[in-house]
Amino acid sequence: MALPLSPPFPGVRFTPSQAAAPRRRTGARPFSPSADARTPCFRRPYTSVLIVPTGVGAAVGGFAGDALPVARTLAAVSDCVISHPNVLNAAMLYWPMPNTLYVEGYALDRFAEGSWALQPVHQNKVGLVLDSGIEEDLRLRRLQVADAARASLGLPVVEYIVTDAPLEIKTWFDPKCGKSTGSVGNSDSLLRAVDTLVNHSDVNAVAVVARFPDDDPEDSDCYREGKGVDLLAGVEAIISHLIVKEFKIPAAHAPAVLPPPLSPLVSPRSAAEEIGYTFLPCVLAGLSNAPQYVTRRQGILGSDCIVAGDVDSVILPKDSCGGEGTLAFARASRKHKPLIITVEENETVLDDTPDKFGIEAVCNLCLSSSSKFCLFLISSYILAFVSNFECFLLS
Repeated sequence: MALPLSPPFPGVRFTPSQAAAPRRRTGARPFSPSADARTPCFRRPYTSVLIVPTGVGAAVGGFAGDALPVARTLAAVSDCVISHPNVLNAAMLYWPMPNTLYVEGYALDRFAEGSWALQPVHQNKVGLVLDSGIEEDLRLRRLQVADAARASLGLPVVEYIVTDAPLEIKTWFDPKCGKSTGSVGNSDSLLRAVDTLVNHSDVNAVAVVARFPDDDPEDSDCYREGKGVDLLAGVEAIISHLIVKEFKIPAAHAPAVLPPPLSPLVSPRSAAEEIGYTFLPCVLAGLSNAPQYVTRRQGILGSDCIVAGDVDSVILPKDSCGGEGTLAFARASRKHKPLIITVEENETVLDDTPDKFGIEAVCNLCLSSSSKFCLFLISSYILAFVSNFECFLLS
């Protein structure tokens, strides 16, 4: 049974007399140059997709929100940025960007292949699923995060539910390539809990907290010191993929683990996971206004929907080009094919370079400084415009 969260402001009451009170009017009308002297806009928005695969030890984006500065820089020079939780989540930290869409990885793949579109929203109703394998004190911490998100940030976290069986998460490293992966022992229990929230509580976005096995100290210390691969990340992606594939709504995951011992050796790239008891705040913030997923089968798309053909550039690590989404973007028709921009410095444990898949990567980019990144993106913008204009002249 889904349980409603208590009202964040129980002492506040709205009375009819407040509604009937006359509004004060001022004699002067506020002056807004932008409103009074609007200039027509004849170009369409420039849209970039930023991908850093999960659980592959990316030099930038393989830790606790360390790709967020890149996303912020990209958002400053693009009209619209589409990225996924691995890039935009930073445990206790997050950074709201009005022109950035928070899209789960499975949904991003379906978007890239053209079967799903993204529909921006004002706000979602977020439900919270808690693994019944979570200890009582850890569960209480997560519920307090939900209460804080509602009371302090005004986020629409409306219901929570506890699974009817422990999810039994297991994690390991893939022996072939070294990326993290794992399994969900009771995935049916997870899907039943989500089904209850969606069909009985009118929730249209879901955050999940599963109890993860406590890390081997050696693996944990390596990650906390800014080295190696995040052991938890691979299964986190599996969990959200299960939900999005079944229900076609935004979903993201935050693990429940015991707090690690204090260490002076923690890397700044991992430090966002050291400053609180949970990794849930960024997930709730991201899901609160994540775009909804619209399938082609649902009929005519609204004018506000974003489709794969709207994407102008895709930015990702040079050795991570084998994902479904990247391949779909690269194999699009020439008219709708975006620039594929690979980042040479952002090394991962993978070896999926563009040449192995016949992908024409426009340029290899180094992330040594934000200013270089901005300069490159601006030049890419111009290159994309010129390419589109040449295609227009030839058509």
